Amino acid sequence: MKNLLIVIATLITLITLAAGAMQFKPVEHVSNTSFAALNTASLINEDGLTILSRVNAPKGYVRVSYEKGSFQEYLRNYNLKSFGSKIINYDDSPYFWQRGHIGVLEIPVPKNGLQQCADALIRIRSEYLWDNNRKDEIGFNFTSGHYCSWENYALGYRPNINGNKVTFNKMATANHSKENFYKYLNLIYMYSGTLSLYNELKSIDDSDLQLGDMLIKGGSPGHIVMICDEVVNDKGQKLFLLFQGNTPAQSVHLVKNLVNSKISPWYQLEQNAIVPVSNYIFNSAKFVRFK
Repeated sequence: MKNLLIVIATLITLITLAAGAMQFKPVEHVSNTSFAALNTASLINEDGLTILSRVNAPKGYVRVSYEKGSFQEYLRNYNLKSFGSKIINYDDSPYFWQRGHIGVLEIPVPKNGLQQCADALIRIRSEYLWDNNRKDEIGFNFTSGHYCSWENYALGYRPNINGNKVTFNKMATANHSKENFYKYLNLIYMYSGTLSLYNELKSIDDSDLQLGDMLIKGGSPGHIVMICDEVVNDKGQKLFLLFQGNTPAQSVHLVKNLVNSKISPWYQLEQNAIVPVSNYIFNSAKFVRFK
């Protein structure tokens, strides 16, 4: 009986290891990783409190320039918590795995649990537009395809949702306050997500990638990450940094490259490549850009 139990335990272990290997083994096309060996530790500046200052450009690479005041510069200079800060779930519990990130962004996580992966990026984009007096550009499609703008919400219009049928009626007094803006975002979080962004946003070719573009797989579950920095070498090869929110709603964090430690936390991104991040593997995703 004891020998039988040992055999069973061994089989379970082998099955578990095989499943793990299958999960992380590229089966189609993996990003080209023909880069010179880099010292990963030298790429991290633990004293840095922005994305720009936390991660150094690899040797032979320089950061791609963007216009001051642009969304790209806004992302690159986003504030980070001190190095070693944990990813915290919306209910104040620590996320179960803390080894996939090298920075946590200074962005609050609402206690209602709504600000998940797509929602966190929607918030970052919306706050940029708000802070730069471009409030009239804030608006997103529901998964049903109906467009919901901040302008109409601020005027008091609210959706009446019946299945896939949505109508907007004036049901509240006008309120253009920041507090009401976050109530609007909560509404977007409820009725939008990776699937709506996947269908709504323009596809981008990998040769045209820039900060603020996103790698997305729409669906339930789907996932999305955002490019937040970019470097290039004299051969025109580019590397990118990525951050993400997650489900359950939790701290937005700058992810490690767990597959290629030679360039981590930088990623090489290509169309149709398998791109593993800390909690998800993109294997049939596309790149999109906010309007």
